[in-house]
Amino acid sequence: MNARIRVKMCGITRIEDATAAVEAGVDALGFIFFEKSPRFIDPEEARLIIEALPPFVDVVGVFVDKKRNEVEEIIDYCRLNYAQLHGTESPKYCERLARFAAPCQILKVLRVGPGDGLSVADITPYNPHVRGFLLDTFHKSQLGGTGKSFDWSRINQLKLQRPFILAGGLTLDNIAAAISAVQPYGVDINSGVEERPGCKDHELVRKMMQAIRTLEVNAGK
Repeated sequence: MNARIRVKMCGITRIEDATAAVEAGVDALGFIFFEKSPRFIDPEEARLIIEALPPFVDVVGVFVDKKRNEVEEIIDYCRLNYAQLHGTESPKYCERLARFAAPCQILKVLRVGPGDGLSVADITPYNPHVRGFLLDTFHKSQLGGTGKSFDWSRINQLKLQRPFILAGGLTLDNIAAAISAVQPYGVDINSGVEERPGCKDHELVRKMMQAIRTLEVNAGK
């Protein structure tokens, strides 16, 4: 297991949730700029939250098949550290965004599960252009936030050559098992710490972070 598991909390829509996450020790906050998501946030609202954050907290914008120039505008306007691409963006799209939106870095989402159609040949062309992959659960009609996990044994079959962040149905009940089984660089929590879409349960966030840090301490013994 990694000495320290990085934690991203996605679906931020409220300043109080962002503050609670930072106080609990979350490393990065995700803002979803996809209008069809129940956790969508307008760039203006996201910027207000981001400007209120303390130093050393990364901010991630989540995009789905958005025009590259629009993504670049939001990256610049909100001062994002990472762009998380959750759609069918091609390696060429990632290459150009990485070039023109620097120093913002690129994370490509791979949706894993039955019928995902993923192969090593499909993934390899992304490697030179992305900083890492985020592995989420494949669903025919949902792009994320499903609250369901996938078969983690599929990860080894993908032969990833970049660090990966595990997402998909992570809760207080399964987070320790997930990290122990998969040994990711980081985890992405969202629906598993919510009262309802876009509104986080602060006590659950604290307990989730405590569970992760306890696991790290025990692994180091």
